[in-house]
Amino acid sequence: MPDMEIGFALPQYDYSVPGQDPLNYPVILQHAQQARMLGVTSLWLSDHIVLDLVKYGGEPRDYGAFEPLTTLVALSQMVPDVRLGTLVLCEGIRSIPLLAKTASSADAVMGGRLELGIGAGWYEPDYSMVGLEMPPVGERMARLKESLQALRTLFGPGPVDFKGRFTNFTGAYTLPASPQIGGPPLWVGGKGDRLLGIVAAGADGWNTCWVWTHEAYDARRAVLDAHCDRINRDPASIRRSVGLYALVGENESDLASRFERLKQNTPRGVMSGVSLEDWRQGRLVGTVEEVRDQLGRWGELGIESVIVGLGAVPFQVGSLDDLDPIMAAAST
Repeated sequence: MPDMEIGFALPQYDYSVPGQDPLNYPVILQHAQQARMLGVTSLWLSDHIVLDLVKYGGEPRDYGAFEPLTTLVALSQMVPDVRLGTLVLCEGIRSIPLLAKTASSADAVMGGRLELGIGAGWYEPDYSMVGLEMPPVGERMARLKESLQALRTLFGPGPVDFKGRFTNFTGAYTLPASPQIGGPPLWVGGKGDRLLGIVAAGADGWNTCWVWTHEAYDARRAVLDAHCDRINRDPASIRRSVGLYALVGENESDLASRFERLKQNTPRGVMSGVSLEDWRQGRLVGTVEEVRDQLGRWGELGIESVIVGLGAVPFQVGSLDDLDPIMAAAST
């Protein structure tokens, strides 16, 4: 098996690191630098104004969050070489021309390392906290499709015009331009049939996360490939990554110890009644050899990068030293 590229979901929320509530930037930087030293090829942040953990069984409180593009720009000055990405921005709470301006400027500061992930949005407080109503799902999907088209236009040479249902601009420039030809790669996150059609029509890459079996992913992959066939796009032209909660032990005893530590370090309620056997399902969990085999299968399914979450909820890090055996498993 060739080495699998490993991305890392950085801590971002006030629940992300045990004993760090509120989370502070030096802790994020420490995790980014250590992950880079261990060999990760990309670092990722998500996009919420605040986030609660009720859907995961957690307590009903709002946790603060670092804004992703601002934070990634800061990290780029201290963490060389790795790609820096959003997983994923909420399309509906941003002006698309302003997002293009922000992203191209950020990419210029980063030296052309930005991966721009964007999604349709799902969390109602993201909208209400910026004074908007969350549209119904059909409208959110239509907005996402149009936004990808508008971003493509804006990342090209200006001045440009665009007239759409949700976005309109005339004589727009995006300067400074992104150092990357055509702008930062556009990733779309999600898994539904309609969303995969949007990926086929307008995205450079597709990501989905955080709990997936190989079989379930393969079924979604087939839907994306069928969408590509209908519009005569080569499915291989779409880059693919998957985000997975991950926990790897040197042996079964070490794995069990790490799992117990994860339970202790996870916000209250999330891991109640969850066994290690439960946690193996749909996650990157096992000994180094077992996970090496799992990664090999992901490679066979067309995955170029696995973005690991070292917690039980998104962008949580139960313990940073859980990354070491994952990197060992990813190496031949």
